[in-house]
Amino acid sequence: MPPSVTFVTLVTLVTLFSCQPPIDPAAEAETLKQVDRDFSALSEKEGMKKAFLEYVADDGVLLRPNRLPVVGKDAVGKLLEPVADEAFTLIWEPLYGSVAASGDLGYTYGTYELTVDTLLEKGTYVSIWRRDAAGQWKYVLDSGNEGVGE
Repeated sequence: MPPSVTFVTLVTLVTLFSCQPPIDPAAEAETLKQVDRDFSALSEKEGMKKAFLEYVADDGVLLRPNRLPVVGKDAVGKLLEPVADEAFTLIWEPLYGSVAASGDLGYTYGTYELTVDTLLEKGTYVSIWRRDAAGQWKYVLDSGNEGVGE
């Protein structure tokens, strides 16, 4: 085989095997919103601490009022260590989600409800998500704002 044919064949094979199939952005966004709902369901069922540690990326960041960013899964665990999950319930609902064309980065935003005894606080949140090496969505940034009226 002439060298030029071998080169063309090699380039063609590399191109065919390295191309990822295109993602369906709408379907991926719905999948990500469902992951966010599952995250909330775990918070409601087993506690916010367990949920936030289950879904955080190793390099995930929490932005919380009146404190510097909490960076990394270990730091998130340390922040949440003293939390008594039985004292409150935190749930949320994504209103919107979007996933990048690459299929490995996305975001959700929505509303949350924090219930402590008979007190109810409502707010909004945003989470930025990244697909890990195992294909699971993990949040890399999470932030919330209190103060949504009825």
